[in-house]
Amino acid sequence: MKDDTFQQAAHAGGEGIGLLMIGKTAISLLVVIAIILGCAWLLKRLGPNRRAGTQHLRVVASTPVGQRERVVIVEVADRWLVLGIGGGQVTRLDSMDPPTPPAVDPAASPLPGSFASRFGQALKHNARDSLKRRSSRDGGGVDS
Repeated sequence: MKDDTFQQAAHAGGEGIGLLMIGKTAISLLVVIAIILGCAWLLKRLGPNRRAGTQHLRVVASTPVGQRERVVIVEVADRWLVLGIGGGQVTRLDSMDPPTPPAVDPAASPLPGSFASRFGQALKHNARDSLKRRSSRDGGGVDS
């Protein structure tokens, strides 16, 4: 009889210990996730991809010409600089004006109206063309 109560008490204590271990594991997991999120936030704020002060400098193009050598076009104050980068140094190869952008054709401007109305017009146009092709193939008659 004494042994039965002792076994019941030990069994109840085992369940409590199991729940305690699950709780500790969950808290540890939450701490690890918080550390990861904190490191991600810190890298975002102070990381190497931060672009502070680059509003006057823009890399237009870059191409490798060797294992460690590159030719880079950089835009600085409405001027393009062609730079050779390699061997621990940067050499200016050329300086030129940026090309003028192509003129925008007013006929190529977006069509007026909403997307739904333009889509409906396109469907009607395609259906009309499809019916014309079918009637010309069938000898002028439309299928019923």
